[in-house]
Amino acid sequence: MLKRIFYISILTLLITACKNEPKIDGFAINATIDAAANGKKVTLYAADPQNQTVLDTARVANGQVTLKGKVTHPDLYLLTIEGQNERFPLMVENSLMELEINNDSLMGSTITGSTENKIFDTFKSNLNPIREKNKTLMAAYRTASQEKDTATMEALRTEFEDFVQEINNKNLEIAKANNNLVVSAMVLESLSNSNAVKIAEAKAIYDTFTETVKTSPIGTRLGERLNNELATAEGSIAPNFSAPNPEGEMVALNDIKGKVTIIDFWAAWCGPCRKENPNVVKVYNKYHEKGLEIIGVSLDGTPRQKDAKAAWTEAIEKDGLTWHQVSNLKYFNGPVAQQYNIRAIPATFILDAEGKIVAKNLRGKALEDKIAEMLD
Repeated sequence: MLKRIFYISILTLLITACKNEPKIDGFAINATIDAAANGKKVTLYAADPQNQTVLDTARVANGQVTLKGKVTHPDLYLLTIEGQNERFPLMVENSLMELEINNDSLMGSTITGSTENKIFDTFKSNLNPIREKNKTLMAAYRTASQEKDTATMEALRTEFEDFVQEINNKNLEIAKANNNLVVSAMVLESLSNSNAVKIAEAKAIYDTFTETVKTSPIGTRLGERLNNELATAEGSIAPNFSAPNPEGEMVALNDIKGKVTIIDFWAAWCGPCRKENPNVVKVYNKYHEKGLEIIGVSLDGTPRQKDAKAAWTEAIEKDGLTWHQVSNLKYFNGPVAQQYNIRAIPATFILDAEGKIVAKNLRGKALEDKIAEMLD
């Protein structure tokens, strides 16, 4: 009889526990914060700068706030608190998560209940020592620079680069070991953007990801970029493109290619580009008659420009750029810049007579030497 009562009691506890277990259709983030934040608005929005959609917003009450919603795929979001400048990055997936908000430093907050965030925390923790290492080495580097000790400067630079590579290798292992998590696509994208992993290797890792990861917003973006990167890697045939010149006429790469062709990404607002332009003019004047062609692709169109087209055309005239010039005037969002994965300028692609990319991002004497090698 006692045994039966014991089993009934256990069964009652289990049923009660099941009834009390919250059922979530989507995600819920239960956050706790110091009561001093009562009444402040907490907002969760997409980290994508092109589409910062607000996922949910709520106000703190009694030191607590809950954010709810539903996502089609795990993705990176930012959490902000009214009156604070910091933004806390977190992966949002359809699960119940607990967030302990650090009122003194939002970046010191901790989140549990999410596999995506557990791996994301490891990634962030791996990066933290880089900041400290940089701070330590920079002090020594400045001293060596003042003393014109180039040997020490080079040794410090190498030490830092080796240290960063060691961290990058750790994070690369995260992407390899968690092919079913969207955060792995984010980690791989970060490493790829910083050129910490070769494109071919990044694509091989990406190909191991599950379909859920590949079809997520981050995975889709990364897949497209890696495919484009491979299409514009050295040894590949440069993809054709067309864009309007200052007169509004469409000019295509395939229509202007010479024995050697330079695709030169630049902009009127870009100081390093304008500084490099005299060298490009020198190279063009010296080798144009031998078969060199250049097509400049301007990334003008930043919101800071009152009249992007006027700035572009004035820079062409002032710098003496007499070769083909095109632009969609859409900054880094222009279709040609997107097609060639341009994330910084100046950027150059050197093509041979068949249109194959033989070198990238050469400047100054290196650019002239390459053209001389191909045409002299």
